[in-house]
This record gives sequence, structure tokens and C-alpha cells, in this order.
Amino acid sequence: MAPVPAEDRLVLESRLQEIARAEETVLAAAADHGFDESECFAIRLSLEEALTNAIKHGNRFQQDKRVELTYRVDNERLEITVTDQGGGFTPNQVPDPTLDENLERPSGRGIMLMRAFMTEVAFSADGQSVTMIKQRGFH
Repeated sequence: MAPVPAEDRLVLESRLQEIARAEETVLAAAADHGFDESECFAIRLSLEEALTNAIKHGNRFQQDKRVELTYRVDNERLEITVTDQGGGFTPNQVPDPTLDENLERPSGRGIMLMRAFMTEVAFSADGQSVTMIKQRGFH
């Protein structure tokens, strides 16, 4: 049985400028474990959406709140969890952006993209965390 990879953790300020540093760190780890360019693109896009949602909608840019990013990676999968300190939300209450009445609305697209690009996406019961898994070889 393969050893469970250690969990790495970053704590980010509630500023969109923090996203690039987090992406660089996670994508470097993914590339080091053999994730290809297409998989890294999917990871980058999904991570950017999750972090943007945490900073903007969760923490509402409040500088006294932080976003925690934890990740584990090995040669077969990457698991990322993004947790904010906001009030949470109910994912199934976010309008479906593909419905005609919502095509002009900007909300909901991030969750849709995360679900499209990652192998698994799950939200915590309190709506403050999202966990995303990317299996290598599943595009």
C-alpha cells in the first residue's frame, strides 16, 4: 500500500492578489507528481474559482478573515480543500447558470466549472469548505 502523502497548508489573506501564490504552489506540486498540462489547466481554473469564491463571497474581502488552503498530492491524485471564515452557503441554492433565465447572471459559473474540470467536488455541510479531487488520467 502506498503511503498517504503529507498534507500541505497555506493561509491566505482575503485579497484576490493571494490567488497567484497559491496557484503557483499547488501547480508546482502537481507538475512534480506528473500531472500534465491539461490536468494542470483544470486544477488552476478550479482552484482560482474556489479561492475567488472564498475571498469574495465567503469572507467578503474582510481583512480580518483568512482562507485556508490544504492539499495532498501523489502520482495519482490531487486533493484540495479551500475553507473560508464566512457565513457559508447552500450549494444547491445557487442558480443553475445554464438555464435560460440565468444566462445573463454571473453567479454559479464557478461551481459549474469546478464540477466540470475536477474528478470530484464536495461542499461541507456548513458551506464554508469545498474539497476538490483531480485524478490523473481523467479529463
